[in-house]
Amino acid sequence: MHLGQARRRVGAGIALQGNLDPAVLFAGAEAVRREVARALASFGAAETAGTRNGHVFNLGHGISQHAPPESVAVLVDAVHGLSPPFHGASP
Repeated sequence: MHLGQARRRVGAGIALQGNLDPAVLFAGAEAVRREVARALASFGAAETAGTRNGHVFNLGHGISQHAPPESVAVLVDAVHGLSPPFHGASP
């Protein structure tokens, strides 16, 4: 489900966990960054009308043992680098 749609259904003040398809780790660095950005944007800003809405970013079924470690590093760096604006902070 689109994170933004789920967020609208549950309302403000509820933390959600949003998954990234773990297969994206096999698609290369640019695809990983693009999909991380898409997932974060679909959730939106962490504050709505003064109410904090938490977001736990993760992979849907964990990391495959065959995933390139470099892609995992890109994923972590992308989440850290791209998420601050969604939490009201600058990167």
